[in-house]
Amino acid sequence: MTIWKTIPSLEQMNASCKGTAVEHMGIEFVEAGEDHLAATMPVDHRTVQPYGIVHGGANVLLAETLGSIASSLVMDATKSICVGLEINANHVRAIRKGRVKGVCRPIHLGRTTHLWEIRIEDEEGRLSCISRLTMAILPKE
Repeated sequence: MTIWKTIPSLEQMNASCKGTAVEHMGIEFVEAGEDHLAATMPVDHRTVQPYGIVHGGANVLLAETLGSIASSLVMDATKSICVGLEINANHVRAIRKGRVKGVCRPIHLGRTTHLWEIRIEDEEGRLSCISRLTMAILPKE
């Protein structure tokens, strides 16, 4: 059973990010399953730190992008808005090339908060970063 109240196409999700940090970093939505959302990010000059490995902040941008979009898709957008409340990330493996893929799944979908787990892996499926994002669900004014 799907968790989504709204299911835009991948093309619509990617188009909604035009002109934003998401587009600048090369993040692309690639999958929307019954209970998860996935996006990829290139490992290139936009996303690495001076040592040539993925910047932790780039991982966090990918994680928050996934969780924020996911929250907006499980709530009634006519009644509520969602905003980031807290995010943390543990960087487990340095990635130097290719693309990373983030997969976002819910831990808790409450009336006033959502909690998401975002796993970021390299092209070989090895965990690079794990993040947890708390979103606040606020009434629309």
